[in-house]
Amino acid sequence: MIDYAQARRLMVDCQLRTFDVNDNTVLDAFDSVPRERFVPPGHEEFAYIDRTLTFEPSDGETRAMPVPMVLARMIQALKIRPGTRTLDVATGFGYGAAILQRLGAEVVALESSADLASAARERLGNTVDVIQGPLTAPAKGGPFDAILVEGRVETRPQALLDQLRDDGRLVCVLGPDRAAKATLFVRAGDAFGSRSLFDASLPALKSFAAEPGFAF
Repeated sequence: MIDYAQARRLMVDCQLRTFDVNDNTVLDAFDSVPRERFVPPGHEEFAYIDRTLTFEPSDGETRAMPVPMVLARMIQALKIRPGTRTLDVATGFGYGAAILQRLGAEVVALESSADLASAARERLGNTVDVIQGPLTAPAKGGPFDAILVEGRVETRPQALLDQLRDDGRLVCVLGPDRAAKATLFVRAGDAFGSRSLFDASLPALKSFAAEPGFAF
């Protein structure tokens, strides 16, 4: 029998802290949310391994549960505080949304797969507003202070950036698979600054695929 509480502590100490996750509120959130509840059924024993978990719903494209240290660094970059209005894009089973909610954010979770949206609602209860619909469509509740994208985008996600408030922050994994980087965007009026944070890889989101012939 796996001691999941101990597994969470080891994840925080051996994966997150060693990958420059140093915000204590983020560390506490990852130590508090039971990751095993948000993996595909029957895969609970793999919840705390240092690996991205992928799953394919019957009605949609491949989704991913990012490796814990990558997700933690991305969330840390958003600087979530209580009351931060946050959009979680491609939420899957809802783990990232649960972490954001634990940090005090007001969370809207967006998922294009009806199967996964239903599964996320079951796991999150009434703590998060889960919306099923296209990932590029404007989500209700915007504009947002922060947006987390739980999948790789091959091009600048302008449809999401346009949903940020002034001074809002968006973090995603951007670029072609072998050269992708976790990237932070910050809005300033009608302009968007960006900077690369670290190398990362996630399955691509078809909604944000590069057009044929596009050179990144």
